Amino acid sequence: MSSSNLDKVFMAQRLPLLRTLVRMVKNPSIAEELVQDTYLRVAHTLSLHKVDHLEPFLFQTGRNLALDHLRHVRMRSRTLLEDVPANVLLDVASEAPSPEEGHQAKQLLERLGTALERLTPRQQRIFVLSRLHGCSYTEIAEQLGVSSSTVQKELKLIMAICIGVLSRFEEQS
Repeated sequence: MSSSNLDKVFMAQRLPLLRTLVRMVKNPSIAEELVQDTYLRVAHTLSLHKVDHLEPFLFQTGRNLALDHLRHVRMRSRTLLEDVPANVLLDVASEAPSPEEGHQAKQLLERLGTALERLTPRQQRIFVLSRLHGCSYTEIAEQLGVSSSTVQKELKLIMAICIGVLSRFEEQS
């Protein structure tokens, strides 16, 4: 079977295969990796053997890889917990913040929120596009109809405001 035929079948079945694997592993990122691994595994097998029914073979390979992944995760978690004595597990510090740390973080977020509300609508949009959506200066400039230099200067000002809020908060704490 040719690689072009595999490509054609894979592209036609990629989304149904992805949905199947997401249901199995309950993680879209891992399922996406398993879809890619499936393609590579099937392509390798096709280079060695003839496969008469490619579509079912593709799905079975994907399911097998998902099952292998789930077995590996189960074994790893079981091994890690069973290898550690119970008294050691009880002495491990919690990663959760203390009530005081949680309260301080809430206060800092409120102050940052207040500072960001005082920004102009354009500055707020620049902040959201840059820090929350990960857009580049050029992308933001195109969306807002300004120069990249303007975006850079505005973002520098916004970050200075945020750093000032953080500094004052730390001084008070």
